[in-house]
Amino acid sequence: MSVNKVGRMFIQTLIIMIALFANSTETLPGVAVDFLERVKGKRKFAFYGEMGAGKTTIIIAICRVLGARDAATSPSFALINEYFTTSGDNIYHIDFYRIDSSDELYDIGIEEYLYDQSYCFIEWPDKAEEVLPDDIVKVYIEETGNGARKISILTDD
Repeated sequence: MSVNKVGRMFIQTLIIMIALFANSTETLPGVAVDFLERVKGKRKFAFYGEMGAGKTTIIIAICRVLGARDAATSPSFALINEYFTTSGDNIYHIDFYRIDSSDELYDIGIEEYLYDQSYCFIEWPDKAEEVLPDDIVKVYIEETGNGARKISILTDD
């Protein structure tokens, strides 16, 4: 918990960390269900991790659980993939890996994706953190050995 003093007012921020574990790709559907249950009400997510950590793989599993009608794929070259769910929701899967500056994101209208009610999953958010909404859920993926992954979710509630 961090406490910031602003004048006579105190602002408290409680950060909650949730850890999930995926022991193999076969366990991902269950992990994706658990992930969505733990972040109910949240729709904007920033995924951090080394190359090959599994960011795209877990996002694809989450998209399937959300009912994406099309097969989710990596947006590395397209930058943004849009999927539609069976319930009519939009899902945006965005990859900042090839971004050189946040100006490029503003040129493509990144605000439309980040500030509507759609689900938005961002890979490589550290390339342009300044464009991210304050309430984005940060998700850290790390390899723990033998193909297993630890998925740490940081949220403010």
